[in-house]
Amino acid sequence: MSSEAGSPDRGAERRVPPDQVARAALARARRAARSKGLRPGTPAPARAMSAAGADARDPQLVGTTARDLALDLGWDAGLQAGSLAARWREIVGAQVADHCEPVSLDAGLLTIQASSTAWKTELSLMTSALITRCDEALGAGTVVEVRVLGPSGPGFGRGRLRVPGRGPRDTWG
Repeated sequence: MSSEAGSPDRGAERRVPPDQVARAALARARRAARSKGLRPGTPAPARAMSAAGADARDPQLVGTTARDLALDLGWDAGLQAGSLAARWREIVGAQVADHCEPVSLDAGLLTIQASSTAWKTELSLMTSALITRCDEALGAGTVVEVRVLGPSGPGFGRGRLRVPGRGPRDTWG
């Protein structure tokens, strides 16, 4: 009796090598997946029960929540205009930014004011490049049209103390 109960030969006959156990388990898992219609590389179908997993009630990232809030409250246009004003030098470049500034961004119409009539002409020729740069920085469709205003200054033909003559026409007009 004692020789049969503690016999090492009897237990060795029943042992299956670990690699065979693993292969058999993998084969069972593959058969189960095929029977459910699953293929390798396809995502598993969503579960209908409320088990662990992504849910609308889960905590959200602050950036995602802020973006959704801005869209819900209609602040998106104001945020884009503020972003344009804050990043103006970065978007258009230092040389252009030294000679013009954004005045408004309303429904895709960007109004900028030039420092001189020469720069007004130059910027009028660059409108398509400005739209492209704004699209890259702020998103497509944010700026659809650019209106360039000349410099603003005092009128020379009015008032009791007016200056006779043409005045500085190159920079004021």
